[in-house]
Amino acid sequence: MRSTVLLSVMALLLVACDVAIPTAQPPMEPTEWVLTPEEAARSFTEVVRAVEPVAERECRRRGTVANCDFLIAVDPNPRAQPNAFQSQDAQGRPVLTFTASLIGSVHNADEMAFVMGHEAAHHIANHLDRQRRNSADAAEIFGGLATLTGGGTGDVERAKEIGAVVGARTYAKEFELEADELGTVITWHAGYDPLIGALFFTRIPDPGDKFLGTHPPNKARMDTVAQTVRSLGG
Repeated sequence: MRSTVLLSVMALLLVACDVAIPTAQPPMEPTEWVLTPEEAARSFTEVVRAVEPVAERECRRRGTVANCDFLIAVDPNPRAQPNAFQSQDAQGRPVLTFTASLIGSVHNADEMAFVMGHEAAHHIANHLDRQRRNSADAAEIFGGLATLTGGGTGDVERAKEIGAVVGARTYAKEFELEADELGTVITWHAGYDPLIGALFFTRIPDPGDKFLGTHPPNKARMDTVAQTVRSLGG
């Protein structure tokens, strides 16, 4: 009985907090291409050439991850929604993936550079591993609570699943702000204007300040960028 109550409380917590499977970015509305495909491809290539070496240099300087050899890729699916995300291949190489629709939706090279710097920053700050550790730790804690309250095998596994999601969400907004700060540094040193670049995020639906939300309010993100630019002498 106590286990059932505990699991019910956990489930209600997730419903109240609007917790879902974490994604790299909040959903974006389909957008008409601002640039022609040729202009977008040329701008993207130029940004890659400028941002990639700066990101790799910053990655090596900070020394928080072993592999700083970024692979920047374009999602070949023409129907994919505007998105950019960081991942790792089987060898642990950091991969930054951009959909064609995102490349076509940016208004200028500064925006493209900022998004690229932001995604690179997630890797440099080791956010994927930190998120996995948070998820695993919370899963064990929730599973332990279910065990202590007399839960059966199914109850414990369900509690671990809930804990894993909560753990993954706990520092998600902080990770985004960290990536905004470091992404600003990368964008700045690559020769682009982070204040103009960060305006890209103002066209994404504002997530507000939801408890256990994955992304911080747009104002917090813009404030972080502005403060970082000031610290760089801008």
